Amino acid sequence: METVTTTAPVPTGRWSLPLSVVAVAAATFSVVTTEMLPVGLLTSLSSGLHVSDGTAGLTVTLPGVVAALAALLLPVAVRRADRKRVLCALMLLLGAANVLSALAPSFAVLLGARIVVGLCIGGVWAVAASLAVRLVAAESVGRATAVIFSGIAVASVLGVPAGTFLGELSDWRWAFGAVAVLGLAVAALLSAVLPPLPADEPVRLGAFPGLLRLPRLRVGLIAVALLVVGHFTAYTYVRPVLERVPDLGAGLVSGLLLAYGVAGIAGNFLGGSLAAREPRRALLVISAALGAVVLLMGPAGGSLAVSVVLLVAWGLAYGGVSVSSQNWVMAAAPGARESASALFAGVFNVAIAVGALTGGRVADGIGVTGVLWVGGGLAVLALGVIALAARKER
Repeated sequence: METVTTTAPVPTGRWSLPLSVVAVAAATFSVVTTEMLPVGLLTSLSSGLHVSDGTAGLTVTLPGVVAALAALLLPVAVRRADRKRVLCALMLLLGAANVLSALAPSFAVLLGARIVVGLCIGGVWAVAASLAVRLVAAESVGRATAVIFSGIAVASVLGVPAGTFLGELSDWRWAFGAVAVLGLAVAALLSAVLPPLPADEPVRLGAFPGLLRLPRLRVGLIAVALLVVGHFTAYTYVRPVLERVPDLGAGLVSGLLLAYGVAGIAGNFLGGSLAAREPRRALLVISAALGAVVLLMGPAGGSLAVSVVLLVAWGLAYGGVSVSSQNWVMAAAPGARESASALFAGVFNVAIAVGALTGGRVADGIGVTGVLWVGGGLAVLALGVIALAARKER
């Protein structure tokens, strides 16, 4: 098992955080923006490379699958390498993969570049998720973790829409070129501001089965899997769900999705604040809220006002999932932070892929209202898992 690092955390004031934490947040922002960028470029990308929209969708699906594997395997592969060097190398590789994407002469080349992107996504999350405790004093770890995970929500609100806008303004290749520059800039920032981060005891494949035997960690991973699968089952089809609401035009849908993203940023920090003190209570509140909101979206479809309130509440609830889950993982396996974080990142990425696939099957089978019932039901099931585990521990 890993031992707790001896790297001295950087002292911080009550409200300040070192630039190193911001740099790691910039890395998470970069990988999430790169991962989701094709979503807003599918039409121009498919026409430019002469493939169907469905085939172009592989540029999102494939990196997610690779990321899940990379999150588990890359920490094992790099073993004793300094984590600062690992992060910098991954960001340089991400920049190179995006350059190749921008210049890709065929869809096969683009897909190859996106496989490399998946490697970077999984690697960055496996390493970055557990770094807060090594960069700041103990009293600031919760806030630093929330800042690092805020890269997810900020990418959804700013990164992906900005890339989409750039693609519409010029060409999809320029959007990939822009995120290539971003990745290289973040690599330079990490190199400049991160302290040396020597590896703890090397992560080994054999550590993962042992971690899964820890009851509290196992419960946390099951709960986050249910929450993420449930969320993506429903959220993948949130646009057609909203389009059923009377007097809700296409322009307003885009505005509502922006409001959802802003609420997600707020939820990330609220969830992180609560989870830093009580991760179980944070996940209980999030599971209950997410389940209730998603289940109510169906019957509320006839009211514009209620749908708006529920969508913002949805963003607020889901925004806290990743940071609260990471705090749970860190508390459940304090002596094996990187191994546990790698396991967490792998489960999270698999859950995203399973959720999107489940949503498609449910939508095709029983319609878009069905995705709300399934998604909300899985969140309620997560609530039951956490509550039952709490009861057994008493």
